[in-house]
Amino acid sequence: MTISPDDDFAAAEYALGTLDASERATLAARRLREPELDEAISSWEERLAPLAEAAPEIEPPRDLLPAIEARIRGASSEAPGSAGVVALERSIRRWRAAAIAAGIVAGVLAIGFVAREATRRSAPHEYVAILQKDAASPAFAVTVNLDKQELTVRPVAATAPPGKSYELWLIDAKLGPRSLGVIGDTPRGASLSSYDPAVVAGATYAVTVEPPGGSPTGQPSGAPVFVGKLIPVGP
Repeated sequence: MTISPDDDFAAAEYALGTLDASERATLAARRLREPELDEAISSWEERLAPLAEAAPEIEPPRDLLPAIEARIRGASSEAPGSAGVVALERSIRRWRAAAIAAGIVAGVLAIGFVAREATRRSAPHEYVAILQKDAASPAFAVTVNLDKQELTVRPVAATAPPGKSYELWLIDAKLGPRSLGVIGDTPRGASLSSYDPAVVAGATYAVTVEPPGGSPTGQPSGAPVFVGKLIPVGP
């Protein structure tokens, strides 16, 4: 497969459901005419299938059904296709979309969401990490390919404070923190060729707030604001 790292990451986000509506529509159209992209999306959907089992059930608000019934009764006196019916349909779609999105985020942030996939393959080579402050605050997505010794980090929902930069670190018990570079507003890659694969797979990945351009000392200037561990997702 000759697909770019950016397209592969987009395929993963498509499978996760984290793309916005316009990006998803664009990718859906591309996969119809690009077999390799379609194969990448299907591959990620298979790898991330355990998300469906990891995501908890979501209870709708108790007053949702009465509210819907009241809206229906209010709209029944209007002609089919009227503004009232359209508004009701949009309201229901918004609630369904919110419920699905919440389930996906909860599944992504569950550490064990690929345990079954990991045990099925004895030597995984592809990993994903969600760097976050807490379970409700995903900030960066990290993917690692051990065969290519490459890391890609992509902002999810984080913006550096004014006059500051975010810097990514690989933290190993023996090596200590090692900078992997400053993170901007777009995806960026980093080479892992100088690290042992076991170190890469077992390290903690963290983001700190630094002066513009990164830490001037080569060491973190403060405590990490986002952290995460890699999870195997591919052979």
